[in-house]
Order: sequence, then structure tokens, then C-alpha cells
Amino acid sequence: MSTIAVDLPVQGRPVTVVGSSPHAMTTAADLIRSGAVVTALSPGMFSPSDIDSAALIFACTGDPEQDAAIADEATARGVFCVRADLRDRPVHPLPTRGGETGRVILVGGGPGDPGLLTVAGRDAIARADVVITDRLAPVSALAELAPHADIIDVSKIPGGRRTEQSTINDLMVSHALAGRTVVRLKGGDGFVFGRGGEEVDHCVSAGVRVNVIPGVSSSIAAPATALIPVTHRGLTQGFTVVSGHVPPGHPESTVNYRALARANTTIILMMAVANLEAIVAALLDAGMSGDTPAAVIADGTLSSQRVLRGPLTSIATVARSADIGPPATTIIGAVAGFLPGGTALPPTPLPLTRSDRRPAATARPHQGFRIAPG
Repeated sequence: MSTIAVDLPVQGRPVTVVGSSPHAMTTAADLIRSGAVVTALSPGMFSPSDIDSAALIFACTGDPEQDAAIADEATARGVFCVRADLRDRPVHPLPTRGGETGRVILVGGGPGDPGLLTVAGRDAIARADVVITDRLAPVSALAELAPHADIIDVSKIPGGRRTEQSTINDLMVSHALAGRTVVRLKGGDGFVFGRGGEEVDHCVSAGVRVNVIPGVSSSIAAPATALIPVTHRGLTQGFTVVSGHVPPGHPESTVNYRALARANTTIILMMAVANLEAIVAALLDAGMSGDTPAAVIADGTLSSQRVLRGPLTSIATVARSADIGPPATTIIGAVAGFLPGGTALPPTPLPLTRSDRRPAATARPHQGFRIAPG
């Protein structure tokens, strides 16, 4: 099939991307860099009515039949649709390299902005035969850095499809034992609630060589981009990073919230969107002041970053009212009230939107069209 390159003026226009494949995520990143107002939907969340609010649709579900159905519906409603018509790239059988055993490199991809991927991480991706990636990793950089690698999406989407950890472990080992260089690309730092330790243990137990390239943890980077230092002279001398994926009192929770409430250090909550109200209640019950400053940073380091502030007693309500979803980082403690220049924290919660994020890494143009900013 022959194609021609067409410039698509998207700046300031509402564009909807349907799909959760690496191709869909790269497309969404390209559109954002070009100034489009992007709505990204998983295939299960899409309905024909979503077309009515868009000037342009990208069908990137990975299922040609579903892409065709979306395109037909868009045509019927008079909206132009770009069809990927490609499944997520399969992992092609590669010959074992003379019996040589490959290796696995665990790369921390940073908090989301591809510009925060380390130099060592970029080099490892460029040398990879296979990249096994999470959805929060900087996937928009893969087209540029790893154009010849096989990309395997092993996302764990809240409320959506989920790749089991055992499957991820088996993929790493099987490709490495076939002589390939495997990059396991994770968001943030793989050793901070990223199950990196489990993956290293599995690879070593299977006789696979493993290297680790640390990444910038979103637990510190997200507050920093919101101009919130996790420590500050005269305010706090430490910080504690806590996983909030289970609520206080849950059988799997090992966090002593009573001790945490009295530690007089910054509390950083990861994966706590769903359980924020319960965690706040536990801290208040343990004696933490309701006036303690708090902040929620959604989509930290990305152009879609949002920052909301308020006292501890209302921060969960503020986040819920703003329809905050993962990924988000919550900061509780005196530093959450820090505003450069000495400006006092507003008496009512003030949602702030950051729009000065650095541009993401340049990706290869998609075959058959170019995304133009104007």
C-alpha cells in the first residue's frame, strides 16, 4: 500500500487517540508536543459519542477490525480519522547468537518527561534487541532511540488490562536466554515501588546477567517540578515515601500511620489516589493537625501536570473534585505550603496548572502522515 505524507494542523485543536498500545502512546506524545488538546482513551472506554467533541481521531487500538469500526463511525459523523492498522509490534523470533546468553538491563525511565531519562538509560535502550516497557515509562522516546527493537507493552492499567508479573519475568528470561539484550523499561526508578528487586531476583535465579541503571524517582521529581522541596532548612529534616496502594488497616498494609503522623518529616504518598481519604483519616486520627499543608501533583513533569494545594483536612476532597487520577503524588507536611518568595499559602485550595514543562524527546514521524503544529 502506498502512502503520502500529509501535514495535519493540530495546534489548539481537540484530538482523540483511541488505544493503549505503544503506538497510541507515541502518537499522543507527538500530538501534545505539537500543541493539540489531546484526549487519550483505552479501547474499552471509547464510545461513538467521543467522536463528536474531536476535530481529529487516531484509531490505534492494535486491532484492525476495531480501528476500522472507529474510522467508519468517524466518517459517518464527518470527522477525519487516522487508522494505525497495526497491531502492537510482535516479538519476531531471533536466532540464538551461537549459544551466547543475553542479558537484562533494568532501566529507570524517570518520572515521565523523556528529557529526564538518564544518558546511560538512553544508551541502553539504543543497544536493546527487546524493550519490555511499562505504560508510565517514557515510551514516546522509543521510536527515536530503539527503531529496530521489538517493543513489548506489559502495562498494568488501573481498572483495565493487566500483565501479570510472572509473565513479565518469563519474558525477560526467555529473551535473554535466547541471546538478546533485553531492556526492562520502567517509570521512575525501578527500585522505588517498581518491583525491580523481584525482577532482578528472578533473572539471577534463572542464570541471567542483570545490570541496573537507576532512574529519577517521581517521588522526588514530581514535587520538585511543582517547586516543592521534600526537605527545606527550618521546615523539615527528612521525608518518608509510602505506597498507598492499599488503605490503612488492610491486611497487606505494613505502614504505621500513627508513627508517621508524629515523625515530623515530609510524607510522600505514591499510588494513593484511590485511598487518599482513608490515609488522611488515619493521619488525623493519629493526631496530625488538620491544618498541615498538603499538595497533590498529577502527571508530574508532563505538559499535563496539575498541582493542587490545601490543608490536610480537605486535600482528598480537592483531589476528588478535580477528578485526579493516577499517576499522582501527594505531599503532606510543612514543605507542601512552601511557595518561593515567601508568599503565604492561599486560605482556600488553589489548583495550579503547569504549562512550562520542557519539550519531550523528538520521535520519528509516523509513516504516512506528519503532525504539524499550525
